[in-house]
Amino acid sequence: MTENLRPSGAHSTDQDPTSYPYASSYGTAYNSATGGYPPPPAYAPTPSTGRRKAKRPVALLAAVAIAAGVIGGGTATLVGQLNGQNSAATGSGGAVNGTTVSQSSKGTVAGVAEAVSPAIVEIGASSSAGKSTGSGVVITEDGEIVTNNHVISGAQQIQVTLSTGKTYTADVVGTDPDKDLALIKLRGASGLKTATLGDSSKVKVGEEVVAIGSPEGLTGTVTSGIVSALDRDVTVAKDDSGSSGQGQGRQGGGQEWPFEFGGQQFNGDTGEETTTYKALQTDASLNPGNSGGALINMDGEIIGINSAMYSPSSSASGSGSSAGSVGLGFAIPVNTLKADLDTLRAGNGS
Repeated sequence: MTENLRPSGAHSTDQDPTSYPYASSYGTAYNSATGGYPPPPAYAPTPSTGRRKAKRPVALLAAVAIAAGVIGGGTATLVGQLNGQNSAATGSGGAVNGTTVSQSSKGTVAGVAEAVSPAIVEIGASSSAGKSTGSGVVITEDGEIVTNNHVISGAQQIQVTLSTGKTYTADVVGTDPDKDLALIKLRGASGLKTATLGDSSKVKVGEEVVAIGSPEGLTGTVTSGIVSALDRDVTVAKDDSGSSGQGQGRQGGGQEWPFEFGGQQFNGDTGEETTTYKALQTDASLNPGNSGGALINMDGEIIGINSAMYSPSSSASGSGSSAGSVGLGFAIPVNTLKADLDTLRAGNGS
């Protein structure tokens, strides 16, 4: 019996010899004496060589993965150390960061409210004319609070209530009637939650905003809306002489702080001494008592101090009070406040 010398899987001898793969690939001729084909040349790729080439990228990837793991571990350690240092600094009375919205709640009204509400307070200002209610924003852990000048103008005593219900007596540090801003300071306060002051130059019409304040004494009331317009010229009285009650909302009286816009007066007579400033307009619901509170973007940053709102009078109906917000509110841009802080802290005004 003749031994078949064909490689495994080769065609039979009655087939066209040129159909054998090695013939076309390496020019190998069919050997009629042996009835088969010679083995492939030595330089033909072998399965082992192919496997070695395949292993190189795998080995390289493995090395990169190991290196990345080492670097990642080092980075995690460094971040952990830095976080530990920051926590220690905060705990030891270092610089206190403002409130921030958690990543999981970012961009939601609920997230903004949860983060910023602890830094918004209710202000009760008492004078010989009676008592008015407004709002304020805590900017330092030892109790510096920003509000409107008209909220505390002429006050003989100022009581501040935190979101926790704790009450402090406050003193006026500085006022700026031309900008309708004031800075007060709590007596004996420490470790308070503070607000983060944003950048009002980046505010755009249509952006979502949240307002927090104490309308009609309802502490920590949250409303939301959008920025309706920028750079509105709003005119307000410099002191309480232009209204029957200072502050935006006398308890029980239903009086608002009057203002002028577009050549018309709203909520009463602004008086003879007035000041005009550029304001952000919002349709977030503002009511008497929101003055001095915060207008906040969806990152939890203060972009304005709520200062005026339009409310159509319902006195014609004999109720003696005024109707609520109709979506025309105004806020002092926070950049105006930041530029004025040193002046306020020095106890001076423009």
